[in-house]
Amino acid sequence: MSELPEKQVKRLRALITEAETNLAAAKELLISVIGDEEGIVRPNTEEVAGKVIEGVFDGQSMVGPDGKNYPVPANYASKSKLIEGDILKLTIADDGSFIYKQIGPVARRQIIGTLVQHDGAYYVEAAGREYRVLLASVTYFKARVGDQVSIVVPEDNRDAIWAAVEAGL
Repeated sequence: MSELPEKQVKRLRALITEAETNLAAAKELLISVIGDEEGIVRPNTEEVAGKVIEGVFDGQSMVGPDGKNYPVPANYASKSKLIEGDILKLTIADDGSFIYKQIGPVARRQIIGTLVQHDGAYYVEAAGREYRVLLASVTYFKARVGDQVSIVVPEDNRDAIWAAVEAGL
């Protein structure tokens, strides 16, 4: 198998995962707007009792109440602009897939900074310090080292290590 088809397979898998996430979000939004109506399939969390875990986003993963880390897909964290302290609900489906939902966003503030890279990671220098940002966010906004970017950080947490990229400027 050549490298090109392997990249295409990875991209297709990512697109399918993204489509499934978007479909679940659309169903939840529809239910929140019109309520439970006949013909709308609502995920039944009762069926997966014991498989629902709430935790806190730490910048890369969700930390459960038992201290265990659960991987949060970088594209979801990036698109949802998750920041340290956000509360997430993880549903582990019967097929073993992980379904995340942000249920408790923390207060946020936006600041502007400059994208830098060192030690193989991306950071934004802003407000006299550096915040680490996800590679998925950098590539999504097509940002380059030296670019100005708007980031979101926790309003009250002065010790935050991570930030979410809001937009490239």
